Amino acid sequence: MSFFPSSKVNRKKKYQPNLVSLMSLCANNYFLLLKVQADQTQLDEQRHFFINDYLAYKITVNEITRYTSLITFEQKILDNNTLPSVLHPRMVIRLYHDARMAEVISSQDIHQVKPRYDYPNEQMHQQDEKQQINQFLNEWLHLCLHQGQVKVSLLTNQ
Repeated sequence: MSFFPSSKVNRKKKYQPNLVSLMSLCANNYFLLLKVQADQTQLDEQRHFFINDYLAYKITVNEITRYTSLITFEQKILDNNTLPSVLHPRMVIRLYHDARMAEVISSQDIHQVKPRYDYPNEQMHQQDEKQQINQFLNEWLHLCLHQGQVKVSLLTNQ
């Protein structure tokens, strides 16, 4: 009997993304984004959500094609605009209308989010970075829906 672990015990299992979980999260994000966007779905239209006196979110429609849309979702700090851009999180999201899914394709300094990263890596991305970024989008969407206030212009009959 040896006190040293055998090679079978010491071998690490390679990370496998949970596709079912990721796909259901992307589908959930799609429907939440439809709620958040409401009728602001034309090119270059924006929607602002004010959470409190210091924090707001902005959604901008950047591109519309037959089956997809590209939107930018960013956080704005209203009190102090001298903060570095790192403290202004932003995501680029592709909406797939035929599949009814929304996927974060770019976030902060990650220009193309991979489904899996080797770990450790030079950029210090987590193995499940794609899952975490899409989960973060989900939390932003819930925050906007539950606590966000939208500036609405009222039409008056005169």
